[in-house]
Amino acid sequence: MNNKAVITVKNLYKRFGNFVANDNLNFEVYEGEIFGFLGANGAGKTTAMKILCGLSKPSSGEISVAGFDAYKDTEKIKKSIGYMSQKFSLYEDLTIVENIMFYGGIYGMSIDDIKIRTEQLLQKLELTEIKDNLIKDLPIGWRQKLAFSVAIFHQPKIVFLDEPTGGVDPITRRQFWNLIYEAAQDGITIFVTTHYMDEAEYCNRVSIMVDGKIAALDTPEGLMKTYDAMNMEEVFLKLARA
Repeated sequence: MNNKAVITVKNLYKRFGNFVANDNLNFEVYEGEIFGFLGANGAGKTTAMKILCGLSKPSSGEISVAGFDAYKDTEKIKKSIGYMSQKFSLYEDLTIVENIMFYGGIYGMSIDDIKIRTEQLLQKLELTEIKDNLIKDLPIGWRQKLAFSVAIFHQPKIVFLDEPTGGVDPITRRQFWNLIYEAAQDGITIFVTTHYMDEAEYCNRVSIMVDGKIAALDTPEGLMKTYDAMNMEEVFLKLARA
């Protein structure tokens, strides 16, 4: 991780009529950082993530993602990021190799690059022998690891992970986080939401949203010290109850 900001958010507001979903958000995310973005359901984190992914326009504020303006350059933002969610990432009725090549095409990669990187990815994940199996026939843990690998297939500057480990067992979650660490070491910035508070402790820094505002932002160690907590779950509960 270095101190070069790849996401900059200044005075972000997002309003839906009289309802303020994002209330004056201010933060930066750095190149190669694993940045946790936490909050209870309805806290406003999904709204903010949609803006950062170029899927929604802010009501006001200054927002830059991968060097692009969130008002004018939404299509450029989409091409510079990867995205993975728990709910939808891969097409279940396509094979492993078809999914990889399909997304390579969506990301605008050349046919030659897609073929080379597909072979590399299949070998890395040890999927070469079952590359023609349908996604729906894979265990959920394998699907999640493949979905993450596909999300960074085009080597984006930033990857957004929306509760990526939901529904998988603890061992698979740990393996998944090893992939995250590896991507961060390669310079990819990881922006992740999670409901697992132990995962928050794997992040370099953590932001916690409450009622549309950022209630706290620091390293996990710094937050636990500030709120006199044994772990991140205690920190989260203290802030949410307050």
